[in-house]
Amino acid sequence: MLNIMKFLGVIGFLGLMAGCDLSAPTHVGNNSKTPSNLHAVSYSALPGWRDDDVRYALQAFRNTCKAKIQYAGSVIPDPELLREKCNMLPSASADIATVRAWFESHFQPYKIYNEKGSDKGGKFTGYYSPVVHACRNQTAKCSVPIMDVPTDGRKYKGVDSKTLVKNRIGRVIYWIDPIDLQDMGSATLILEDGSKVKVNVASTNDLPFNGIGSQLQKRGIRPEGGYTMKAVRAYLKSHRDLAQELVDNNPRYVYYRAAENFDVIGKMGVKISKIRTIAVDDSIYTLGLPVYLDTNLSDGRKFQRLMIAQDTGGAIKGWIRADIFFGVGDEAFELAHGQHATGQMYILMPKEYTYVKPR
Repeated sequence: MLNIMKFLGVIGFLGLMAGCDLSAPTHVGNNSKTPSNLHAVSYSALPGWRDDDVRYALQAFRNTCKAKIQYAGSVIPDPELLREKCNMLPSASADIATVRAWFESHFQPYKIYNEKGSDKGGKFTGYYSPVVHACRNQTAKCSVPIMDVPTDGRKYKGVDSKTLVKNRIGRVIYWIDPIDLQDMGSATLILEDGSKVKVNVASTNDLPFNGIGSQLQKRGIRPEGGYTMKAVRAYLKSHRDLAQELVDNNPRYVYYRAAENFDVIGKMGVKISKIRTIAVDDSIYTLGLPVYLDTNLSDGRKFQRLMIAQDTGGAIKGWIRADIFFGVGDEAFELAHGQHATGQMYILMPKEYTYVKPR
């Protein structure tokens, strides 16, 4: 009788959750040990959790499910179980309560601490996809080539950017202003005739990123307004020779490829989502997992949202570190350029076990 009552109770619960499959997993994972800096918490411990419209995070997570996930890093979900989650997604028309219940039923949140055991010192910045002017041929202003990955067998991994550009190791697809290269990931290019093309990141040379702001700091140069993207760009517009020098001093090189549409594509190879995608350190986290952020925007407003870790970046390093994707164009730039806040970070792992790579 007890088993029958339990069964009826489950059926009744599932009825309330129409459109959402909360059935038990058919796969059990390896139950690897959790790193000491991931601490399991309840959803009530996530500030603002019940106020977030998690339907937007679910839309972004659908794109994770379309990707070929690279299971790498220190925190790795069990592949079979994560695929199972993708097969249990609520319908696109599901309401907020249903989607929230789905995440709560399928994922366990863990508060993230750094290597020293502290949850302080987290850093949350922002990025965007710019719209920049470009040229088909080299000009005085369009002096920096952006290239596609070389197809002639020449080595580019581990080769510094200055050498790659000087020797044209890759096919030049367009030319841009060095100032616009400072913060360019995937971008929309406006050519001389007014036509637009989209380019996405294709690969990198895997060398460290030496940011423009940090280079200016080391030289004792402080632009008016500090080291925000906006302030640095304004300063470089009146110091064009320095802009080129700083580009040359950054060993990291990014290759681009012309895109078929105007979607912004992240490291996972799928469309990323405005204010729902973050870039994280992929030497730590397998990309594709849900992550909850508790931080602030540049204007002081609280930012407490469920995000999806779908991208990475040369400057995004550490356990409590994320870059928020704000979208495309000038409005997104205004949000991204001043974003520099502290806060806390929680990762959501498939609930049945903790799926992380043993140390």
